[in-house]
Amino acid sequence: MTIQPPLPGEPRRPHGPRDPGDAWVIAETGERYWGRFGAAGLLAVDAGRGILLQHRVAWSHFGGTWGLPGGARHEGESAIDGALRESGEEAGVPEGAVAPRFTHLLDLGIWTYTTLIADAVTPFEPVISDPESVALEWVALDEVDDRPLHPGFAAAWPSLKAGLSHRPAIVVDGANVVGSVPDGWWRDRAGAAGRLRDRLDALASAGVRGADLGLPHERWFPETTLVVEGKARGLDDAAGALVRTVRAPGEGDDTIAAEALRLAGGGYDVTVVTSDRALAARAQDAGAHVRGAGWLLGILDRA
Repeated sequence: MTIQPPLPGEPRRPHGPRDPGDAWVIAETGERYWGRFGAAGLLAVDAGRGILLQHRVAWSHFGGTWGLPGGARHEGESAIDGALRESGEEAGVPEGAVAPRFTHLLDLGIWTYTTLIADAVTPFEPVISDPESVALEWVALDEVDDRPLHPGFAAAWPSLKAGLSHRPAIVVDGANVVGSVPDGWWRDRAGAAGRLRDRLDALASAGVRGADLGLPHERWFPETTLVVEGKARGLDDAAGALVRTVRAPGEGDDTIAAEALRLAGGGYDVTVVTSDRALAARAQDAGAHVRGAGWLLGILDRA
């Protein structure tokens, strides 16, 4: 593998100096891959309009094809941050307009490309904001294959499209999970619930491995709900938390079963976390998968 800087005369970004990541990685067989530290792109999904595609300018790599806004990652930059930054630079995707659903990783050993699949939570119109795009369009899923696609995107698209049929959600039986660890939770149930909520929030930000959820692709970002009951209902609110906290008015089991039924009815792949057998049976009747408290604690320990 060698690193080759841009060739003389190659177009550069109009704003600021070139980043050290803007270089070609050359394989021993001669193939070139853009991004010294790997690359990342955004597949934005709008429920009513399809996915956002970029028509690449002729001078770019595989110019004239349709693909995703994206590009080289900066040194030390996460793949998700890189995908969001590049899509903002190339397509004017507003900050906070999309919410991650899952990531797809292409790892060639010498180079990686990460696709961030994210749902548009705030409607927006793409804007050509640098010279790398001829056009930006929302394209219906069943019309994507009609376009001349970038070879890398064309190879990944069947798997990415299949992944769009999944929307995971996790409902956590807070009392059961907290009670599975003898750390003094009985002296401060609200505090223990708050600590669990904070750990779940960190997990919601980092994502859950697809293998842990029985789903394809690298990492998923499930909608996560923590149900608390009794004295744990007094846990402090957390501003900006990604995890939704539900305070059960009575028995937590009733609320958890209702949440599972609601989410399953909305098309989510629901996982209820509990080691309570009676609740597990109710969750399965509601259409959810069930995992024990140990499963979740293991994931949290690895996060």
